[in-house]
Amino acid sequence: MKLSQSTFLYFNYPLEEAIKRLSLHGYEGVEIWGGRPHAYYKDISEKKASYIRGLIEKYGLEISAFIPAQFRYPTCLCSPDQGVRKDSVQYLKDSMVTSLRLGCNKVSLCPGHTLYGQGYKNGMEQLIESLKELLEFAAGKNVVLYMEPAHRFESDLIVTVEDGVRLINEMDADNLGIVMDTGHCFINKESLVDCVSMVKDIPFHIHLDDNRGFSDDHMIPGEGNICFVPFLQSLKKSGYQGFLTAELGWGYTIEPDTAAYKNRTAVKYLLDKI
Repeated sequence: MKLSQSTFLYFNYPLEEAIKRLSLHGYEGVEIWGGRPHAYYKDISEKKASYIRGLIEKYGLEISAFIPAQFRYPTCLCSPDQGVRKDSVQYLKDSMVTSLRLGCNKVSLCPGHTLYGQGYKNGMEQLIESLKELLEFAAGKNVVLYMEPAHRFESDLIVTVEDGVRLINEMDADNLGIVMDTGHCFINKESLVDCVSMVKDIPFHIHLDDNRGFSDDHMIPGEGNICFVPFLQSLKKSGYQGFLTAELGWGYTIEPDTAAYKNRTAVKYLLDKI
């Protein structure tokens, strides 16, 4: 298993600087955040993308995934307002094109939250309508989309990993997978080991972060209450060869170099134990 870090940690730095620093800290991959100031689709021209690809190659990194800015704002794939929903779909199409320009065909999605009075049934109908359009677009460009189950503070539609797997089975799409976020699972009281069993036969991507079980704090592993060893053992047993991508919270963006170093040290320690 390889280590990756979301560039969001370097929110106050240019993308180029985030790439360089994560390489120096010993990471093997970067998950590129698709918001400003990093890789918002309007800011990434072919020329800029070529430059970023060159940096990735220069520093011996891989792009583990591309995550458009979308939690809570500015998109909502389940919106009852068709203008908002269509705009959200178009934003994610544009983000897929940006991801491909950068050399990555793995793009994550967030399910969104219904509005007051909308209800679960209508929310799921709107979400599925959006997904059908996105999956068709993605298939034509050889992109795999990864739905990220959230928790009750961020979604009332795809909350658990089981919800996400059920959606994938219903959609019957081989280019739709799961982002399994350990922090989200812990808030939901899901078994991380059981979740690995659920996703092992579909495309999946890991977000590795910790919390104390009450809020989505996106802490460095070991700073919260998650016991990661059984989870990592089950991943190893499943044959997972992908990235463990750290997705750390706002509190770490003030001193990102310190956080990047501590996170890599913590994860390497856990991997040594398995």
